[in-house]
Amino acid sequence: MNLSTLFFQALYLGVGATVIMDIWLLILKIFKIPTLNFAFLGRWVGWIFHRKIIHQSIAQSPQIKGEYLLGWVAHYSVGLIFSFSFLLIVSSDWLSHPQFYSALLFGVVTVLIPFFIMQPAMGSGFASSKTPRPFLNCLKSLMNHSVFGCGLYLTAKLFQL
Repeated sequence: MNLSTLFFQALYLGVGATVIMDIWLLILKIFKIPTLNFAFLGRWVGWIFHRKIIHQSIAQSPQIKGEYLLGWVAHYSVGLIFSFSFLLIVSSDWLSHPQFYSALLFGVVTVLIPFFIMQPAMGSGFASSKTPRPFLNCLKSLMNHSVFGCGLYLTAKLFQL
C-alpha cells in the first residue's frame, strides 16, 4: 500500500464520516440543542497562527477575519487526520471488511482531543469543567465523536464494492 492510496482512502473516509457528523449536528440544531460554533473553532485556529493557543474564553477573544470558514476547514481537516490515523491503526484492509465496533471505539477515543486539548485551550477547562454544565457538554462531545465513529463505518460500507 502506498502513501497516496492511503491518503485518498482517508480522504473519502474522513469526508464521509465528517458529513455524517454534520448531519447529526444539524439534527441537534433542529431540536434547538446548542452545538459547537465553528466560528469559535476558526477563531482558535486563527489565533494559533498568531502564536496564541490558550484563551481565557474563546468567545471573548478578538475575532479573526474569515474565522467561520477557517472553522469549517479545520473541522474537515481534523476529520481527515482522524480517518488517516484510524487507517494507520487498523490498516486499509479494514475498508474491505469494515467492523462497526472498531470504528465506534476509535470515535469514542477521539473525544480525548477536545477534552484535554481544545476545550482547555479555548477556556472551557479540562472536559468542559469551567462551563455551566460540564457533564452535559462532555456527553454531547462524546455523542458527537461516537457519531463520527459510526460515520467511519457507514462511509466504508457505502464505498465497499
